[in-house]
Amino acid sequence: MGIKHTQLFKILGILFALSILLTLPAAVIAADTYPTKTIRLIVPFAAGGGTDLVGRIIAPRLSERLGKPVIVENRGGAGAVLGTALAAKADPDGYTLLIVDTAHTIQPSLQKLEYDPIKSFSLIAKIANGHSVFAVPASLPVNSVKEFIALAKQKPGTLVAGTAGQGSLGHMASELFKAMADIDILMAHYKGAGAALTDLLGGYIQISYQTIAQMLPHIQAGKLKALGTGGDKRSALLPNVPTIAEAGLPGYYSVGWRGIVGPAGMPAPIVDRLAREMKTILNSDEVKTQFLKSAMEADYRGPAEFAAFISEEMNRWSKVVKQANVKLDQKQ
Repeated sequence: MGIKHTQLFKILGILFALSILLTLPAAVIAADTYPTKTIRLIVPFAAGGGTDLVGRIIAPRLSERLGKPVIVENRGGAGAVLGTALAAKADPDGYTLLIVDTAHTIQPSLQKLEYDPIKSFSLIAKIANGHSVFAVPASLPVNSVKEFIALAKQKPGTLVAGTAGQGSLGHMASELFKAMADIDILMAHYKGAGAALTDLLGGYIQISYQTIAQMLPHIQAGKLKALGTGGDKRSALLPNVPTIAEAGLPGYYSVGWRGIVGPAGMPAPIVDRLAREMKTILNSDEVKTQFLKSAMEADYRGPAEFAAFISEEMNRWSKVVKQANVKLDQKQ
């Protein structure tokens, strides 16, 4: 009888365990074994830009920590909207992730979108900040933000700011600068930062706000003069250049940032796992060094903090769009 009772208890134990397993949501079971296959990391821009670079720095390290391939997939177009919409519609199983950047919080103020920047996504982590700088041609007779503002007030409607395109960070940062300085400058929108930089070097435009990585060689060569950076602290790559806030516009802030999200509805255990892995990756000295070489710095914020940050950025840029009456189809 003893042996039979033991076997009976074993059978009952197995049946009880199976009943518990069957009552668990499929998402919980999936999260417990995640990942079991390749993960795609969508970058909503063409290869070669700063956001793409972040994706390619993160992907192999995330792959190493998760034990499965993480493949970068570039889906550019419409100012990041196409790739972002694709990710929003994906299954929320953790196998489609998306790198988002500043465009994620600018585009909602410029056009009607198929997705909500917060509600349509499972926010995982903010990854990094990218520093940019206002620079002028070496031939322009100004050496500081205050001197540029003074010149703009002497010659209203004549100085030109070049941007990488309508709705770009450079455009929004320039509109914010224009409004806070109370100056009348024109906006020239190019098809990319490279074209704007070429005309800045040629003296055809008088100021442009671009990444330090793009500007630095020309600043070091004496072809451009750096007036100020957009963050709340000086860049390690340009320690002698003040922030715009320091240089004459207190409260000015404009920073390019990157983060990682997935489709809304991802199981909380998967989001938590990915957030933990991202925090570990961003604490790596190797990653910090790679970011610094591209004028970026690691800036981890978990899901809740990231959501608050996105809301703050959306509020900032919506005010700029309304005040400057920015429209994607306007001609300037």
